[in-house]
Amino acid sequence: MNVSDFHSGYVAIAGRPNVGKSTLLNHLLGQKLSITSRKPQTTRHQILGVKSEAASQVVYVDTPGIHNRRATAINRYMNRAASSVLNDVDIVLFVVQAMQWTDEDEAVLTRLQSVDAPVLLVINKIDRVSDKNTLLPYIEELSARYRFAAVTPVSALHAENIDRLEAVVAGLLPLNPPFFPEDQVTDRSVRFLAAEIIREKLIRELGQELPYTSTVEIEKFEENEDITRIFATIYVESQGQKAIIIGSRGSRLKSIGSKARADIETLIDGKVYLQLWVKVREGWSNDEQALRSLGYSTE
Repeated sequence: MNVSDFHSGYVAIAGRPNVGKSTLLNHLLGQKLSITSRKPQTTRHQILGVKSEAASQVVYVDTPGIHNRRATAINRYMNRAASSVLNDVDIVLFVVQAMQWTDEDEAVLTRLQSVDAPVLLVINKIDRVSDKNTLLPYIEELSARYRFAAVTPVSALHAENIDRLEAVVAGLLPLNPPFFPEDQVTDRSVRFLAAEIIREKLIRELGQELPYTSTVEIEKFEENEDITRIFATIYVESQGQKAIIIGSRGSRLKSIGSKARADIETLIDGKVYLQLWVKVREGWSNDEQALRSLGYSTE
């Protein structure tokens, strides 16, 4: 590798909740790193995904959705986590949903006005557009709102046009040596990723509101030669929420644990013993001190 000809840089994936940012990251990397669901605000933390090739390295930063939701401490944390990265990257991918433009999209665009890095508009979920002739006027309308470096329609779910997006990103990467070893995919620990997998299964099993008042903490993570033992606690804010997660005779908690264990075994390529508990911690999502103790840095 000739370092003098090497291109690398940080690329933020930004946008309002539920436009497919995490799904896009996973397809860009060619493997699952960020958890996904159909429910908004699934992503709570910045997730780094590293893609290394012969002459380049792209460090994608998946961010929580920037939103105008109720002003709880967890929501403030997510907005800070998303906004803080925008001035420290080389490229921004502004992801929107095809044929939709909301007040939250407008708020993200307003935030991007102060960004020095080139901004690429990524119009996602084009597979949902039945009449493709409507896309061009939509693209023209959005292009008039900001001087985007490029506009790329994609379907992250079906990996449509992802190669074109990658080519645009590659053309904008600055000359830099690689930031990470070529075999490193993320800066996050397996312990963190295991907690995220459990939270994903929790979100997918439950209704619209409950996942946002729940979080997962890994109490013990023991790696042995033949098996990895993980002991995790799901925190909720009321006894009623606890009962919902546990389910009749523990059936729902067992289902969450079984699905999470299977994904963690795929992640580490080994056998996993997973033990889950559910505990009540009232008001944790609106308590700065509780957030810090549960791994949400609020600096």
